[in-house]
Amino acid sequence: MTTLLYISLGLLLFSLHGTPPCSATTNDTLAAGEALAIGDKLVSRNGRFTLSFFQPSIVSKSGNITSPNWYVGIWFSNISVFTTVWVANRDSPVSEVQINQTQLKLSKDGNLVISSNASIIWSSNTVNRTSATTMNSSTSVVLSNDGNLVIGSSPNVLWQSFDYPSDVLLPGAKFGWNKATGFTRRFTSKKNLIDPGLGLYYVELDKTGIDLSRSNPPNMYWSWSSEKSSSALISLLNQLININTQTKGRINMTYVNNNEEEYYEYILLDESYYVYVLLDISGQVEINVWSQDTQSWKQVYAQPADPCTAYATCGPFTICNGIADPFCDCMESFSQKSPRDWELDNRTAGCSRNTPLDCSNTTSSTDVFHTIAHVKLPYNPQIVDNATTQSKCAQACLSYCSCNAYSYKNSKCSIWHGDLLSVNRNDGIDNSSEDVLYLRLAAKDVPSVRKNKIKPIVAVVIAASIVSLLVMLMLILLVLRKKLRFCGAQLHDSQCSGAIVAFRYNDLCHATKNFSEKLGGGGFGSVFKGVLSDSTIIAVKKLDGARQGEKQFRAEVSSIGLIQHINLVKLVGFCCEGDERLLVYEHMVNGSLDAHLFQSKATVLNWTTRYNLAIGVARGLSYLHQSCNECIIHCDIKPENILLDASFAPKIADFGMAAFVGRNFSRVLTTFRGTVGYLAPEWISGVAITPKVDVYSFGMVLLEILSGRRNSHKVHTDDNSDQVAFFPVQAISKLHEGDVRSLVDPQLNGDFSLVEAERLCKVACWCIQENEFDRPTMNEVVRVLEGLLELDMPPMPRLLAALAECSVVAHCDDVS
Repeated sequence: MTTLLYISLGLLLFSLHGTPPCSATTNDTLAAGEALAIGDKLVSRNGRFTLSFFQPSIVSKSGNITSPNWYVGIWFSNISVFTTVWVANRDSPVSEVQINQTQLKLSKDGNLVISSNASIIWSSNTVNRTSATTMNSSTSVVLSNDGNLVIGSSPNVLWQSFDYPSDVLLPGAKFGWNKATGFTRRFTSKKNLIDPGLGLYYVELDKTGIDLSRSNPPNMYWSWSSEKSSSALISLLNQLININTQTKGRINMTYVNNNEEEYYEYILLDESYYVYVLLDISGQVEINVWSQDTQSWKQVYAQPADPCTAYATCGPFTICNGIADPFCDCMESFSQKSPRDWELDNRTAGCSRNTPLDCSNTTSSTDVFHTIAHVKLPYNPQIVDNATTQSKCAQACLSYCSCNAYSYKNSKCSIWHGDLLSVNRNDGIDNSSEDVLYLRLAAKDVPSVRKNKIKPIVAVVIAASIVSLLVMLMLILLVLRKKLRFCGAQLHDSQCSGAIVAFRYNDLCHATKNFSEKLGGGGFGSVFKGVLSDSTIIAVKKLDGARQGEKQFRAEVSSIGLIQHINLVKLVGFCCEGDERLLVYEHMVNGSLDAHLFQSKATVLNWTTRYNLAIGVARGLSYLHQSCNECIIHCDIKPENILLDASFAPKIADFGMAAFVGRNFSRVLTTFRGTVGYLAPEWISGVAITPKVDVYSFGMVLLEILSGRRNSHKVHTDDNSDQVAFFPVQAISKLHEGDVRSLVDPQLNGDFSLVEAERLCKVACWCIQENEFDRPTMNEVVRVLEGLLELDMPPMPRLLAALAECSVVAHCDDVS
């Protein structure tokens, strides 16, 4: 449900920093025939908003940058960061030469105009949109308390700025369209930090739904179809708002769809609160709230969460990395085409080559290719059918002077002419892209060629350092090799109990009878049963895919391979030969927890076993979170990843998605991972995660241990249709009613401890609270389950209730 849940929250900061001129006029109304000149202003009665002439400026790394142009706009009055919320003459600026002769005036015909020496610079065109007969002597312009500039006489509105927004949506403004007239309120990003003119990105709601698009070239990069349940979406959005302490209880979103119009709207529940929604320069819809403590705007949500999702947000010949700051950078041997524009957050021009290509002879070009690995490939490739090898694909690109890159994968050759747009990459172990782009460069710009030109003395120093390092590595490897051999020979010797064995691939083939007895499988590979020469039974995970297998291999060895706990599965060893990546674990004879809970033919776990394994899993997670050198967040706690030994003691397994948090930090920003049904709301909102995501997943698992069924399952209704019942909502309701007995797995035939069942249910319901700060730590969970700590009655998580409502709405599965 991730991306869709953010959407209509749409939003970010439009901060044109500058000091507006001093004022001579300070009321909220401009009567017909009256005018405002530079220095005059309108101020809303509540003092919240100001309208006047202003000159945009920012403070950058290179100093102050001020626009040469003036605009009429509305901004927040009482905050220290100058932030505009509406601009009249976005694409019709007033020059320095004109400003002293320029005024804002309400004409007697009802038009609000910006004029200079009788020349009209901008007009509201009120007369063209309304009947002149509606004008009367009381018609005026009023800056309302909500920031809306209104032309009319009460109660008639002839024109209002809320109908003609710039890039900001204020509380009380409608985001939608009129079904009778087809009129649509479109929000368009600005050009840069000092130019509020119409930018490249826009968002609108029409009869097809919500669209986030780029205007030139035309490209829709995000949408929400009107066929989906907008009412359920609004309910979910309100729950997400209430997750964040900065927005909780302060904003309420609504959705209206009647015969006349369809629109979204949000209102302030706290009038002292400052918030606004913005479509920013890079094409993200963001929500910003004002922090009195830091005297700055704080971004609360963004949609899309990754700024690289928008089409060509970094311009041509750039690489966009959504987790970097800044997220745009030039490709190798390219430089910013306009550094000043980049300072102003306008990267439309992108980057340009440092050295022109060799196009004198396309049959013997001296150009070479630079490898850019693990990226999303650019738009609009040209397929070359007759290039059946990579070398032929490279030559196909060199044969065109206009070709700037190629890619060769699965015997498919793609080349790109002209600008390379939307080349996106996420660095780190989470990167899942398999694609490689080969960028064409002039020979002298290739990094390896430039490195050969290092001064001799520097080369000597580097060479000496490398030789020394190699010698040290050889010594270390010799020591490790002796240790591994010793431990491999005496696997169960107490002297080697902490060592990990380096297995040969042939030995594991023999142990598993050529991987013939499969125990299970998943997204990263398959698990096979094996027997070592000393009769030790093992489980061998054979990882699939070079890239994905390598990622999980490193994640598991660096986490579970370095720690030991009675409730964590033991990593016996590994194999790393060629492209083969295998992990060797102790064998769990009773398989995984899901088989015993959800399969009809499996052994039914009695209550004592269930309660003890709940405590065991809690202890294992508490150890990961609080007792390791680095806090380890498992990120994928579910019954499938809880294994049971011969005595049904639980052991947490599968650390391929684990994240590490240094002890000096409390959070880690990582890409989305985990399994639907066990995901904490933090994954949805895109914020940095804490160990509390494991707490949430554990709470979901506890409910499944209690009930013996999946938390979401199909039920048959009276009309013979299937609906999805969401057990956590039922569990909390029954807990409040004092009827936990009805929640317990009926296969136990009433043979369980009601006190323990109520305790387990209460712990689970606290663990799945939508606000992470309301959830207990795993150490506290252990103490509660052991009867050493008591918990109050948990509240109903409203987000779960909304999800349950969503699950029975038609097409709601589309947001999963």
